[in-house]
Amino acid sequence: MKIDKALEAIEALGDNHVATSATTPLREDAFKLSDKEKIASIKADVASIMETLGLDLTDDSLKGTPQRVAKMFVNEIFSGLHPQRKPDASTFSNHYKYGEMLVEKNITVYSTCEHHLLPIVGRAHVAYISNGTVVGLSKMNRIVDYYAKRPQVQERLTMQIVQDLQIVLGTKDVACVIDAKHLCVNSRGIRDIESSTVTSEFGGKFKEESVRREFLDYIKLDTTF
Repeated sequence: MKIDKALEAIEALGDNHVATSATTPLREDAFKLSDKEKIASIKADVASIMETLGLDLTDDSLKGTPQRVAKMFVNEIFSGLHPQRKPDASTFSNHYKYGEMLVEKNITVYSTCEHHLLPIVGRAHVAYISNGTVVGLSKMNRIVDYYAKRPQVQERLTMQIVQDLQIVLGTKDVACVIDAKHLCVNSRGIRDIESSTVTSEFGGKFKEESVRREFLDYIKLDTTF
């Protein structure tokens, strides 16, 4: 009875994007298994799915798929789940006294929708105003990539990027906008290949209309070289 009700609740959810919190939901024993053990377990699970679908895993083209998928899950597209892989974000004193907004735009986002395990592909635009501390430019890209490499909801991803940089920089003056395509919308269900999803998170001074508008205007600049 409880199982039936749970299944009904999942069906009612449908394609809606529901994020329970800004923290990725992980069990306490999430890292009890080693990466090698996780790969072995996932390999067996993927093989079972493929066999259930009727695929012939003795075929030369398919027999290596379970191993490849398992390694991809653990070492690549979901590697951001493990806190040990979090990038070191070196900060420096703002000796040159740059007091204006710094914007890193068009950061490539490759993530995975946690509802259908299909790709999310897009761009992130991140900005901050220094209060005396600056961070290496590439670290902003790495922070985006770290949080993207896990099953995600775009709203949560946007918030996690801002919250992490606020801690690193010691300021609330951080903002992020993400514009991305969700293949769970583009390739299945409604199959709308043109639509994209835009999310934003504004902290500190970026909540002020003039500062927010300046950031959004920077995003529009043509930077084709």
